[in-house]
Amino acid sequence: MSPKTPSPIIAILLILGGAVFGVLGGLHAIYTLLDLRNPRRLVPVAPSVAHAMANSAVRLSGGATDMWRAWIALISHSLGVLLCAALAIWAGARIRMLPVGIVAALTLIGCVYLALALRYWFRVPAIGIAIGTGCFAAAWVLSLR
Repeated sequence: MSPKTPSPIIAILLILGGAVFGVLGGLHAIYTLLDLRNPRRLVPVAPSVAHAMANSAVRLSGGATDMWRAWIALISHSLGVLLCAALAIWAGARIRMLPVGIVAALTLIGCVYLALALRYWFRVPAIGIAIGTGCFAAAWVLSLR
């Protein structure tokens, strides 16, 4: 960022975008953990698919894990989104002392998540990621002024 005083709007946008990412990542983590005992949220609609996943090994693992456990391991997606959220909120709170490129990096990360959301996820997370990424992009544009 330039040596001039950054706009408080940039901080608000970073915190807002981070909060959206945080809600989405938090819900995904909670739903995944709850599905460990009683699978009913992030699971296939057809019970036969979940059964088939539990009885099918992941080729890469050499039979050490099944598709169902690999599916549950996607909680790591939640952790990545939560880390991005924490970084954005931290950046918004420390707007006067931001390292150069942090807002651009958040925007790039958001764009990658948005591309994944539009291609592979369903509508609600895609909308949320679009809003969060839009906040990051707007903050980046404002930081260039």
